[in-house]
This record gives sequence, structure tokens and C-alpha cells, in this order.
Amino acid sequence: MVLRSAVICAAVMLSTVPTLLAAAPAQAAGGVNDAACRPSADHPNAVVFLHGLGANKGEDLNFLQDDVAKQGYCTYSLTYGAGAYGPFVGGVGDIARSATQIKAFIQDVLTQTGAAKVDLVGHSEGGFQTLYVTKTQGIADRIDNVVAIAPPTHGTSFAGLYELGMTLGADDLAGQVLTAFGCVACTQLVTDGSAVRTLANGPIAQRGVTYTIIQSRYDELVTPTETAFVREPGVTNTYVQDVCPYDPVGHIGEAYDTNVWHLVKNALDPAGAAPFACSVGSPG
Repeated sequence: MVLRSAVICAAVMLSTVPTLLAAAPAQAAGGVNDAACRPSADHPNAVVFLHGLGANKGEDLNFLQDDVAKQGYCTYSLTYGAGAYGPFVGGVGDIARSATQIKAFIQDVLTQTGAAKVDLVGHSEGGFQTLYVTKTQGIADRIDNVVAIAPPTHGTSFAGLYELGMTLGADDLAGQVLTAFGCVACTQLVTDGSAVRTLANGPIAQRGVTYTIIQSRYDELVTPTETAFVREPGVTNTYVQDVCPYDPVGHIGEAYDTNVWHLVKNALDPAGAAPFACSVGSPG
């Protein structure tokens, strides 16, 4: 959920359709949306990246995806949930409908690559979808690792604006406006939103899946920041600042922060997890 605005989501960048790119020569060192890539013994899972609200498969997690591919993984991404803003602005559609798109894409990746399982990496709304899809789409047995960056797991107050609207008696009006402007997902991801209620109905963590949730103490849009975490067995909840205490990274910056990238790669390959030198991310 890359929330470009606390009220209306918009972004226009690169590619769009939830399909894999045309076949290309196989790459032993991994690949990005490469139909010919085959997972290796070292990295047997394909990795699916899920962008945030208002973004698309070519923006938000694209640099992280490139970095993970360079480690030898077969990586894939799609633009899901496009709607009123056109095919380049994803994540604005109904959460449940987007989840079915993501499920179909995962199944295509599994068939195409021959991998037994996939790992899911998502940022913001994409992080929420890693949890939501795994719980609701009946494919948890095909998912190995879930890595969620700044997900609005228990809903977000949109930096306090949602609570302000409730105080003023305008929360229903705000929801109507967001829906009218084509951002159905915005209304479903607020505190006590419909998608949040679905996710919170019973345990979030599914048996056999390893979960890592990464959040910044300075996230200004998923607020309060603790609401990103899942306090259940089998889930590792980590603040960026637990590892890199001087990193002021904010919500959007978490997708581009190299400290976050290292934490993601360590979560994907715990046996090969390694210490790293901390950097300073963007506070926005």
C-alpha cells in the first residue's frame, strides 16, 4: 500500500498485465520475469513480489526484485488490482478480487517454473496481500516463506486522518469519496476495514509457512506502527531499527532501503543469513 496520499492513491509508472514475460534464454544466475528461468538447488522456490497501493510491477519493489534475482532466484511480479486510474496504477481494486488475481499468477509461476513452492515478498498493501492470499486462497501448501514489509495487517489510521474523520463524524463520507474515486482498497484497509476484518478472523499465520514482518518505527502511514505485526507462533516481527537503530526510513522508503533488502534476503535464505553494514534510508 504505497499510500501516495492519505486519502487518494495515484501513481503512474511502468508495466501492467499480470502475466509473465515472453520466454528468454535460461539464466543460471536467476531472473526477473523470465519465463525460461528455473529455480536452482540453492534457491528452489520462485519468488513473487507484490507492489503497494497505487504502484505497479515496475515500480515500488522493482529494485529489490532485481537485487534478489542477482542472488540467483527466479523472481516474478505482476500488477494487480488496477482500476479507475488505468492499467499502470495497481492495488486500488477490491482486495478479495486482487487476491484471486494473485493466486492465479502464483499458480502460473509454479506451473511454468516447475517449482514446488513460492516465496512471497510484498510492501505495504502488497505485504497485506502476502498474508491475505496465504490465508484465504487455499494455496498455503504451495507457499514457503512470506516476507511482508510494512503491511497494514490490522488496518491503518492513514497517519491519524481516519480517526480524525471518525471524530468529526465523517468516516462514512470519506469512504464514499474514496470509493467514488476508484480506490476501493483504501476503504478496506483502514482500521476495521472489511479486508482487515477478514484477515483478523482467526489465526493469520498458516501451518507450514514461515513469516517475517519488517516494519520501521518511523513509518508515517501504517500507524500505529505496531499494527503491522502478527503476534502468533511462527512469525518473526522485526523493526528495522532493531538491527539498524539510526535508520530513519519511512513508509515509501522501506521499499528502497538497503537495510530492508538485507533483512528480506536473510528471511528468504535463513541458512545463509549474514550480517551487513547498515545504511541510512529515506525518512519519507
